[in-house]
Amino acid sequence: MTSTFPAEPRLSILDLAPITPGGTVAQAFEGSVALAQAAERHGYQRVWYAEHHNMARIASSATSVLIGHIAGRTSTIRLGAGGIMLPNHAPLTIAEQFGTLASLYPGRIDLGLGRAPGSDQVTMRAMRRDPGSADSFPQDVLELQGYLGDESRVPGVRATPGAGTNVPLYILGSSMFGARLAAAYGLPYAFASHFSPGMLEQAVAAYRAEFTPSAQLSQPYVIAGVNVVAAASSESARQQFEITRRTLVRGLLARPAGAPVEYSDAEIDEFLTTANGRQLAAMLTYTAVGTPDEVRSYLVSFAEKAQADELIVAHQSSLIEDRLESVRLTAEAVLGATV
Repeated sequence: MTSTFPAEPRLSILDLAPITPGGTVAQAFEGSVALAQAAERHGYQRVWYAEHHNMARIASSATSVLIGHIAGRTSTIRLGAGGIMLPNHAPLTIAEQFGTLASLYPGRIDLGLGRAPGSDQVTMRAMRRDPGSADSFPQDVLELQGYLGDESRVPGVRATPGAGTNVPLYILGSSMFGARLAAAYGLPYAFASHFSPGMLEQAVAAYRAEFTPSAQLSQPYVIAGVNVVAAASSESARQQFEITRRTLVRGLLARPAGAPVEYSDAEIDEFLTTANGRQLAAMLTYTAVGTPDEVRSYLVSFAEKAQADELIVAHQSSLIEDRLESVRLTAEAVLGATV
């Protein structure tokens, strides 16, 4: 299989605005600003923020608001949603939000769309979401696209702001559904392999085989998610990754948000040896951990495996200082960027 990893690799960042244990939401947002500014300095293509709800350690729930905040504190880097869970919203509302962003920051805004709830069943009810709303996702994408273009698909309704901004759309997914929809609509496809790795190769193959050109995109374009912990030494990177993995497991075991759970490291490690624990650990299957050279080697190999035109990296260290270092070291190793 021929690699599609370009001679000058494209790298982007996925940021969930993580709240550090003992930290605050405000500190999480400060960290996200610093991360985006570092990404801009070091040559990353874009930074995306994901809509999640009722998660005690993720602060990116009001995604469009966060994008606007960070766009005002950066200058050139593209920013967007990776993604907006469209069934949670009316397409017109999202068109107005991202039309506003695109008008304030022209040429810098992306809109990735997913059909998952980004939450649990209880939270879905709290959001007044119709359990069947995901069924209309294909039609909602087209409706949203119309609002952002020059012709609304709903007679008598025009998005202001939004109309004529042509904010580029991306379909997010981790299954064949999203791959085939992106191919049918001629849109870029972003696979969530950083936490749902199972169908990566099959979905990307189907997307590339079935792609139909569109006004937005003439040929298939794949973005694949991958976790990275880059550090000056392999030992430091491994230690950071172990902390991150335990934090992930604690967060998942603590659902719903705020439940009082105090598991020791030993208890978490023991849980990871069980069938359920191994299933959670498998979420991080695609993770580059190590020195810059080790990370570069992994990412080049992963890009070939994923047949990816671009990699969107979730820098997974728990502390913002370590994430910023990972951002820098990865860019220097893969992009040859220095500041």
